[in-house]
Amino acid sequence: MLSFLRSRLKSIRFALEGWWYVLRTQRNTWVHASITTGVIILGVWLQLSPQDWAILLITIALVWAAEFFNTSLEALADLIHPDEHPQIKIIKDVSAAGVLITATAAILIGLLIFGPPLVDLLIR
Repeated sequence: MLSFLRSRLKSIRFALEGWWYVLRTQRNTWVHASITTGVIILGVWLQLSPQDWAILLITIALVWAAEFFNTSLEALADLIHPDEHPQIKIIKDVSAAGVLITATAAILIGLLIFGPPLVDLLIR
């Protein structure tokens, strides 16, 4: 059992090192981090329902995961072919499009969840 726990802790450490790498090297992650923080603060302030929190947390996780996968694919593509190559460009562009899709969906979900309570506050 101790061996199992040690291996899990190692895995968590490796994952956190990956997260730190993404934060250090990818400018867009600071945009994601700022928006994530703002969404959480706004959600607490508006006292969102558990269902709204579930949707927001899934949405936040999807955007972050897309960014991490994008970074991974870009690093792998650069390792395979460091010079410019049309196929590598396709890989990077499609991967970036995945992030764009999740970020756009997150914005729309945010408008659906935050819009009504914010409008109610403005009308009062």
